[in-house]
Amino acid sequence: MIENVVEIPLAVNEKFQIRKNRFGEGGKRLAVVTGTHGDELEGQYVCWKQAKLLRENPDSLHGTVDIYPATNPLGISTMTRGIPLCDLDMNRTFPGSHNGSMSEEIAAGLIDDIKGADCALDIHASNTYLREIPQIRINEISAKRLVPLAKHLNMNLIWIHSAATVLESTLAYTLNAMDTPTLVVEMGIGLRLTRDYGDQLVAGILSLMKSMGMWSDPVVPVAPPIVSTDGHVSFVNATESGIFIPSVKHASHVMKGQEVGLIVDSLTGEVSERLLSPATGLLFTLREYPVVYEGSLIARILGG
Repeated sequence: MIENVVEIPLAVNEKFQIRKNRFGEGGKRLAVVTGTHGDELEGQYVCWKQAKLLRENPDSLHGTVDIYPATNPLGISTMTRGIPLCDLDMNRTFPGSHNGSMSEEIAAGLIDDIKGADCALDIHASNTYLREIPQIRINEISAKRLVPLAKHLNMNLIWIHSAATVLESTLAYTLNAMDTPTLVVEMGIGLRLTRDYGDQLVAGILSLMKSMGMWSDPVVPVAPPIVSTDGHVSFVNATESGIFIPSVKHASHVMKGQEVGLIVDSLTGEVSERLLSPATGLLFTLREYPVVYEGSLIARILGG
């Protein structure tokens, strides 16, 4: 059943609408949320495939699944990260307010609708510059409760990160603070669909539903993820400007001192910088957009 979650009048007789599709009734409730950043589209495929499975197998569902495919529909329509009317990152406005600005009212309405779910998934892609392997990011404050749930989701990595002030205004932080267990998924790259990653996550969602007693059909066994903290993650940043040419493949295993890529000068034909891995481990983030400047993030490596 399709419902309007938030509806706010706009100019020229238009409306800002956030819609959800509800499958099932009663029992435990799972919320699948994506589209907060308009340039992150990986979740669109996940929502489509999940809705298709639920629509075609209604007797296998024992509980309620709410799918929110576009929490920032104007951003998705215009390929912009934030809400285009105010150029604001929607994921920095939670919990919002019903008496505040339009963006605060949107955030408050969305929180009211999701809170109380037995589990929520906040699905993101990377930005348009970096490619990420499928992973769950968990604030260390909520790790004890969330890691057991995250292990069902068929992701390659669970990254437990330290708290930061900015996190307090995100959807996931707000819902977790309201006792709604919420997992943040990061995978792929901005403005693109990576079907393999989407299929991997959908299998994980069914596995999670099975563990919650919400799904009666057989599910694909999921591989145990790597669980890591900030202390195991090394970063590669550019110290020169230029064009980045990778020397390794994303999601590959690299050795300490191995060449990750080159920064070159297209005008002179010279190599401005040779980037080396600071650690041995899994290359789980790699830059896709070739233009770089001093300080640009090139790669993240998960070491032992």
